[in-house]
Amino acid sequence: MFVESVVRWGTWSILLQFGLGVSAGVCPSRCVCRPEAKEVSCSGKHFLSVPEGFSSDARRLDFSHNKIKTVSRRQFSGLTQLQDLDLSDNIISMIEVEAFQGLQNLRTLRLKNNRLKIIPVGVFSGLSSLRFLDLSQNEILVFLDYTFKEMVNLQMLEAGENDLVFISQRAFYGLQNLQELNIDRSNLTAIPTEALSQLQSLTHLQMLRLTITALPNNAFRRLHRLRSLLIANWPALDTIASNSLIGLNLTSLVITSCNLSAVPYSAIRQLAYLRFLDLSYNPITVIQGNLLGDLLRLQELHLVGGSLLRIEPGAFRGLVHFRMLNVTSNQLSSLEESVFHSVGNLQVLRLDGNPLACDCRLLWVVRRRLRLNFDGHQPTCFSPDAVRLRKFKDFSEKELPRLFTCRPARILDRRPQEARVEEGTTVLFSCKADGDPLPSITWISSNKKVVSPTGRVRVLHNGTLEVRFAQVQDSGTYQCLVGNAAGNDSLNVGLHVKGLPRNRTIPFYSDEGWVESSNTQAANSSAQMAKPYPFDAKTLIIATTMGFLSFLSSVAICFVFMFFWSQSKGQIKHTATIDFVPRSSMGGGGGEGDGGRFTMKLI
Repeated sequence: MFVESVVRWGTWSILLQFGLGVSAGVCPSRCVCRPEAKEVSCSGKHFLSVPEGFSSDARRLDFSHNKIKTVSRRQFSGLTQLQDLDLSDNIISMIEVEAFQGLQNLRTLRLKNNRLKIIPVGVFSGLSSLRFLDLSQNEILVFLDYTFKEMVNLQMLEAGENDLVFISQRAFYGLQNLQELNIDRSNLTAIPTEALSQLQSLTHLQMLRLTITALPNNAFRRLHRLRSLLIANWPALDTIASNSLIGLNLTSLVITSCNLSAVPYSAIRQLAYLRFLDLSYNPITVIQGNLLGDLLRLQELHLVGGSLLRIEPGAFRGLVHFRMLNVTSNQLSSLEESVFHSVGNLQVLRLDGNPLACDCRLLWVVRRRLRLNFDGHQPTCFSPDAVRLRKFKDFSEKELPRLFTCRPARILDRRPQEARVEEGTTVLFSCKADGDPLPSITWISSNKKVVSPTGRVRVLHNGTLEVRFAQVQDSGTYQCLVGNAAGNDSLNVGLHVKGLPRNRTIPFYSDEGWVESSNTQAANSSAQMAKPYPFDAKTLIIATTMGFLSFLSSVAICFVFMFFWSQSKGQIKHTATIDFVPRSSMGGGGGEGDGGRFTMKLI
């Protein structure tokens, strides 16, 4: 009796676990059912279509890795408790309208890695509770207007790795709660600005592997809640308009593996809430000084694998919250302490992978080697030879003053240079300097401006000042400034240019460059240009006389013609008389009627 009771109890327990529906076919053939979790797994069972016979209280269905081609209308209408549906990794090319109608509690829908080319409007009808939708790795060409209009609670949309060429302006209409959108590896050639502007709750936008060449002004307008923008692997992107990010309140901005040759200062300066900035794998050569000061909350800057040659003093001035700099795998030879607002705030520094010159400029880093976090990658000296390939952690405090040294910059030849020349002469002023590290050379003109490497007055690559075809206004004192991390030096030179007499040859600038012309020739040219007439008075009189005679001849001919015409006028007849015989009013033969005559005037 006891055994019979146990068996009976076990039977009822099993029936309860399966929802009292085993006989009703709650678990289709070849599928694995987990009644306690209300899950059904039909993954990898070679189904050609969606099987039937599921328990109405199932919460999770997995049909991934099959060969399903079509999802029919109201395919899952009886599964009102379903929350998770996985149809990924099939060969679905057609989903009929209202295919998911009735799944009012569905939270997650996965359609990844199928063969969808287009999604008709109405396919997602009834999915008002959906939170996550994965459409990635399909062949979708376009998102039509109102494709997602009933998915009012959708929070995340995966749309990457499709063949998207166009996103209609109202494609995202209705996605008022969407927070994250991923668009990866598509054929879009421009930012779908109008479509994105529908997503006013969007906080994270990821756009990877696109062929877009530029970010235009107002590219992300109306996305006021966007906090994270990730742009990566756009090899053609080389332009970021100054107002492309206007209106955004980003805390994280990533623009990596693109073709930016400079930090987009004008575009990012308005991102007052930015904390994380990553510009890695761009051919950026310099971080300029005093141009990042508007990013008051910036904490991290990553520029890995670029072409950085230098970071100028004051580059991070004003950034009181700056904590981490990662510039690994660049071409930096040094990093001066003056780059930072306060090195005491710096916590993480990545300098590995750079050809570092271990001299006085890096002494501040080595002295903080125990407090700074190098993230497990110790910087290594590249030069000079005495410390080559030594890691920073291997230096003792005692040897630092002897090894990490610099020689102040100094001008080698300090002999006075005074040039007194005539106008049009080319003048060269030498300024050779020495020091370790190699000092920079700057020339200041007589009007207190920095001389550039281009123009008539320029600085040559070896530091020499060249004044080509000197003019009187070039006269004055020029100053050569040399400097490095250890010190500065300067030298003044004088230039006095004397104007030439009027009959001397002087150079002048034309459209074809500098050419030479004499003052006499120039004066003659000016005199010729000043003549009001191209011929003299004699020529003018002859021309006037000939014109007057031609006029008289024409008048005489007209009078002769009028004379002969008036003489022949009397012989012209001005009227004509015509005789006629009217036709009889009766048909057939008849006698002749009386004739008539009329006169008409000739014109």
